[in-house]
Amino acid sequence: MARDVLIVDDSMTMRQMVKKTMRMAGLDVGEVYEASNGIEALAQLAEHPVAVILLDINMPTMNGIQLLTRMKGNSRLKGIPIVIASTEGSRERIEQMEEFGAFGYVRKPFQPEQLRDVLKPLLGVRDDGVDYDADTDGDLF
Repeated sequence: MARDVLIVDDSMTMRQMVKKTMRMAGLDVGEVYEASNGIEALAQLAEHPVAVILLDINMPTMNGIQLLTRMKGNSRLKGIPIVIASTEGSRERIEQMEEFGAFGYVRKPFQPEQLRDVLKPLLGVRDDGVDYDADTDGDLF
């Protein structure tokens, strides 16, 4: 079952590359929404429920940390899994993002396989390619 994704990055080129990478990685993604900063992301989230957010850290207007802080304080948004996709990769910054609820991290530039591997469990795809929702007995293994 395809799941919707929100890509939040101030670079339109990077957003397009992430969309292409998700297709190349063979992920079963539904709608892909885009935002160039945290304010736009909140507007998208008000209109569209998503299964996963791919989030850059450094953006104008509202950066990734500010967005995570706002989402953490919102009962409707705080449970959405977030994957950080950023050029910034200090251990300190990654730990800070994890404290704010980030599920995973991919350092830009990344290979399609890296993005696929971090998104597969969030989009409900097992290593054997089977959708978690397709299991008839509900067991994951």
